[in-house]
Formats: sequence, C-alpha cells, structure tokens
Amino acid sequence: MSPADEIIPVRSAHRFDEEALARYLTGRLEGFEGDLTVRQFGHGQSNPTFLLSSGEREWVLRKKPPGKLLPSAHAVDREYRIIKALQETDVPVPEACLLCEDDSIIGTPFYVMKRAVGRIFRDPAMPELSSTDERRAIIDEMNGNLARLHQADWKALGLEGFGKPGNYMSRQVDRWTRQYEASKTDDIESMEALIQWLTENIPDDETTKIVHGDYRLENMVIHPTEPRVIAILDWELCTLGHPLADLAYNCLLYHIPAGSGTNLGYAGLDLEALGIPSEEEYVDAYCRRVGRGPIPNWSFFLAFSVFRIAAIVQGVYKRGLDGIASSAQAESFGVYVRFLSDIGWRIASGG
Repeated sequence: MSPADEIIPVRSAHRFDEEALARYLTGRLEGFEGDLTVRQFGHGQSNPTFLLSSGEREWVLRKKPPGKLLPSAHAVDREYRIIKALQETDVPVPEACLLCEDDSIIGTPFYVMKRAVGRIFRDPAMPELSSTDERRAIIDEMNGNLARLHQADWKALGLEGFGKPGNYMSRQVDRWTRQYEASKTDDIESMEALIQWLTENIPDDETTKIVHGDYRLENMVIHPTEPRVIAILDWELCTLGHPLADLAYNCLLYHIPAGSGTNLGYAGLDLEALGIPSEEEYVDAYCRRVGRGPIPNWSFFLAFSVFRIAAIVQGVYKRGLDGIASSAQAESFGVYVRFLSDIGWRIASGG
C-alpha cells in the first residue's frame, strides 16, 4: 500500500491554526517557502500525524493529541530525540528537522521530519507481493534492522537519561498495569489473570539496549522497488530496555490468527508457501546476528508483549469513547482488548 492512499483532510477533532504553524516554520524549516497545505494520515491510533506540503517539498508532522492524556504518554519530544540520535547509525530512520515544545503554536508540542516515500504493508503476510523471494527478503531486512538497533551504543549516542538501565521488565509490567487501570472500562478475567502471572514471573535479566517498543512491518517504509527498509517509523514507545521485549513483540503475529479482523497474524497461514520464516527460524536469525544463545523465558516476553498491546488498545478505545482518538475506528477497539487478553493468558498458562 502507498501512504498516499491513506491521506485525508484534517479531522475536525485534530484541526489547528495552520497559519500559526506556517509563521512558525518560516525561517526555521529548511526548504519551507511559506505556502502551506496540511492533510492528515488516516492510519494510526496514537499521535496524530500530518502531511505538510510547500511547493515541491513534503514533510511529516507528529503532535500530541488534544484532550487529557495519560501520564508519560504521547511524548513527541522523545520521538524526536531518538530519531535524531539514530541518524548517526546504520538504523534507517526519517530525517528529523525540528522540535517545537511551545503549546501556543498549534495547541500541543510537535516535531517535523522529512517524508520518506515508499511502500507500507499493513498486512504482514504482504499479499500484494507475488514474489516469495521479495517477501522473504523484506522480512529478513526487518530482522536485520532490529538486530542493528539493539547493537547500537546508546551511551555513545548521548542517550543517557533516555530510560532507566536495568529492572526494565518489572517497571514495564507496573507501568502498563497502571496505564490499563487508568483507562479501564470493563472487567476482563483473562487480563486480570495475565497481570498477576506477569508480576510473579519477571525474569532476572538486566540487559539494556535501545528498544523501539512498536517494532513491526507496518511501522516501516519499504523502498518503492527494492526489498529494503528506508525508514522505521513510530518511535513513541522507544526507550532503554530489554531487547527481547522488542523481539517478542515482533513475533506476536505468529500467535495471532490471520483474518482475525486485526490484520496482524500469521497463525493458520502456510508460511513456507508464502516465503515467511517460522517463528523459530526468525528468532534464530536474530540471535545469530546479535551473537547470543537460546532464549530462556521466551513465553514471558511473548505474554508481556500481548499484555502491553492490550493495555495500549484499551487506551485507544477509551480515547475513542471520549471523542479524542487519532482514528475514527477507535471506538470499535473494545472487543480487541478481550481478544488480546485471551491470547496473552493462553501463552502465559501454556495453552
């Protein structure tokens, strides 16, 4: 899919003073000529994202959503900081242009980056592709870039203070439990059981790397004609943490049914016929790239990853009910919270 297919007029809930933005960008954004056209990317559930056009130039603006927000959520300043830092590495990221933390310009903080033009695959099975070799190469690219990210030296990149080294999984379980409780709308038995299990089974492992937090094919721009990632997007959840949390999240699609309505899963597909590696093959490739052995407690990291998605989806659902979500479909997300909670508990309990 081309991102152009998802560009829409700015939603009423996300409109802002475009003339004020144009005045602010003049003299600050290289290549900006004064005339500004603003449209919105229709996909995405968190930070509203906009396409800015001026003459032949295009940029992407991401901002905090309007309304009352959960603590520490939607930190666009952190997104800007990490993609700015990673421009010095071999991890493909968009080029960061400027950060504005002044609420008075368009109502919330925002940052601007250059637009990366290419393909985005919403369905990880990539049915648009006829070549199994290209499909296999793109998935291997995704795997390789995750390994490169986790091998980046966060201290050398000046990212001290970007997260707290050590005790990551314990803090994450606590954080997302609190986020879930803050936006909770229904009692879900499997979610409550999952939270208790995670709390009681946190691994004793203090490995600390840069973690993306939402690492999946859908958050990557693929070169228009080559099986190559040109930009990894959506760094909102990035922090210093345990790399296996990223890898497990990236592998969740092996545990989510294809055609479930979420368009996320591989479960039930003939992966060999599609040119898609098995979960074991994918994990082994990552381990070879980073030079590590077999992974203990894999089920914990998988179960945690499902739990965290469920907590995030619950927040999207609550914002939908409140009328401030980035997506028009947010109000329909309530059913997915229970769906994901059930999968997470099934993994945790060995089902």
